[in-house]
Amino acid sequence: MFNPINWLLSFFALDIGIDLGTANTLVYIRGKGIVVNEPSWVAVDKRTRRPLAVGATAKRMAGRAPLNVQVIRPLRDGVISDFDITEAMLEHLIGKAHEQSIVPAPYPRVVIGVPAGVTEVEMRAVYDAAMAAGAREAHLIEEPIAAALGAGLPLADIQGHMIVDIGGGTTEVAVLSMGRTVVSRSLRVAGDEMDEAIVQYIRNKYNLLIGERMAEEIKMSIGSAHPLPEEQTAVVRGRNLVTGLPEAVEVSSIEIREAIAGPVQTILDTVRDTIDEAPAEIIADLMENGVTLAGGGALLQGLAERITDDLRLRAWVAEDPASCVARGAGLILEDFDTNRQFLVDITGVA
Repeated sequence: MFNPINWLLSFFALDIGIDLGTANTLVYIRGKGIVVNEPSWVAVDKRTRRPLAVGATAKRMAGRAPLNVQVIRPLRDGVISDFDITEAMLEHLIGKAHEQSIVPAPYPRVVIGVPAGVTEVEMRAVYDAAMAAGAREAHLIEEPIAAALGAGLPLADIQGHMIVDIGGGTTEVAVLSMGRTVVSRSLRVAGDEMDEAIVQYIRNKYNLLIGERMAEEIKMSIGSAHPLPEEQTAVVRGRNLVTGLPEAVEVSSIEIREAIAGPVQTILDTVRDTIDEAPAEIIADLMENGVTLAGGGALLQGLAERITDDLRLRAWVAEDPASCVARGAGLILEDFDTNRQFLVDITGVA
């Protein structure tokens, strides 16, 4: 049904694509590209639950906040774990996106990426949070489809393509053809599990307690999935569990590779299982087109080489892999009527 208010707003309101990630949330504005890239952290007053800081500021407060402040990650494993805080975070980020506009206008049309394996309840939570945060329309797109669009894969082709999107909370593996998913797996093992594995490894080997942020820094600096041409070292700082005193130890990239071997192998096994389910004709396409890696986890050193060696398929990392989902969601908005075929049908949700 024609809605004159929506028609009028369409001329002024922004169209926004959002990658609502466990680790980071990215916002894409139609015609401008990515304008916001903030950690998915919120600091709230424990008594009133009022947000005090969002994004990078809130993340810096983690582990340092006073007793009356709680620092929260409102998304876990790619889905909303705290609705009210997610709504506040979205409202803040949409507001930051509006600051990029010469004539700020309310009520944007929003496209949000969701994991392929989400339930209808989880999907409804994302939709409701977007609408409560001020969207006039909210649309959902499966993250593998969005990542493939953002990576520049020709989804309209009859040929098959494979995308592996490794985020903070989930790993999405999908074989795509003609703009649709042929086989997919959604795995709740990704960057966060690698960080936790590093924390446990350092604790068990060195009796040193470190935080998730330190583990993430070590992973990003010297973590790898494949032997490096020249192995590296880094200093880890934490609290000695025996003496209770601060301590620093030097660890090598070989040790960190050993620490994260479990999560990396789980991801590889999921990729292998997905390939095993793909039709034979598509396997031939994958041998030609290779495996595209997206998401922040694709930046792990040596991951493409490890997949190439283990699965005998050429693996390559997309350009700026961490922003692929946001770019893909944004590309839907560049020609909405043509690209809406890629969206999730939320008739029963909205």
